[in-house]
Amino acid sequence: MTPEVRKATLQIHLCVALWGFTAILGKLISLPALPLVWWRMLLVVAALALLPPCWRGLRAIPARQRWVYAGIGALVALHWLTFYGAIKLSNASIGATCMALATVFTAIVEPWLAKRPFSRRELALGIAVVPGVALVAGGVAPDMRMGIVVGAVSALFVGLFGSLNKRFAGHHDPLAVTALELGAGIALLTVLAPIMPLLFPAFAGNPFALPGARDFGFLLALALACTLFPFVLSLVALRHISAFAAQLAVNLEPVYAIALAALLLGEQRELTPMFYLGVAIILGAVLLQPLLSRPRALAHPETLATSEAKGAGE
Repeated sequence: MTPEVRKATLQIHLCVALWGFTAILGKLISLPALPLVWWRMLLVVAALALLPPCWRGLRAIPARQRWVYAGIGALVALHWLTFYGAIKLSNASIGATCMALATVFTAIVEPWLAKRPFSRRELALGIAVVPGVALVAGGVAPDMRMGIVVGAVSALFVGLFGSLNKRFAGHHDPLAVTALELGAGIALLTVLAPIMPLLFPAFAGNPFALPGARDFGFLLALALACTLFPFVLSLVALRHISAFAAQLAVNLEPVYAIALAALLLGEQRELTPMFYLGVAIILGAVLLQPLLSRPRALAHPETLATSEAKGAGE
């Protein structure tokens, strides 16, 4: 292994660990899911607006394509809304575990949305996680099971917007695409805010209310340290490592998140051995994927900025 490859490998694992922190911060921030996501998106877009290359990239995107990215951004917003909603309804470990289900949904929807051949092997690996999901559901308290349902919906949104990004986003600047998608997500959440108490009261909250100092500090960490920094660092690392190494590292994200949740939040006390057996089955199937599938390059790095990394390497 050359020094460049060794450095890039460490960089991509640092990125994945930081993505794993998004679940931890989602639990620590006291805001409901909707204002949490609204502020995270706003802070990322504000930071991107300070970068001249982002503005140049936006000007280069045709008007029709901007609407496509705006639609994808709406799915991104719904993914983050349900991801943090799942964490609020259960805990960070469950939210991170549910993201592994994105592999199942991606295997089903990507052949149609990204216009690529259907893979029976990928679908089989996706189905292999189902027993693990059943064990996870049986290994948590009944009042946390709604978090699993919402987390599965969030994983579905990952499969949808990740597949659409792979089809449409490859020809434009990743920073510009990210800014446009997250900007559209802010607009959607702003529209949803007044009706969210009627639709999903558990997610509702006023996005225009200023967060407290503690929450704002965590939001800054979420937007800058766990979103923008790993996004830029991953672009550098991906120049020097193989698609296989990148995908394997990205698939480890739930492992980092669950370990961090146990270390920092003590969540292992809320969960049973059945839960961890289910997690082992899910992660076993997910980690087998790059071994059994033909590695595909991460040609669409903008996906890394708009999800908790899950599915980005597929």
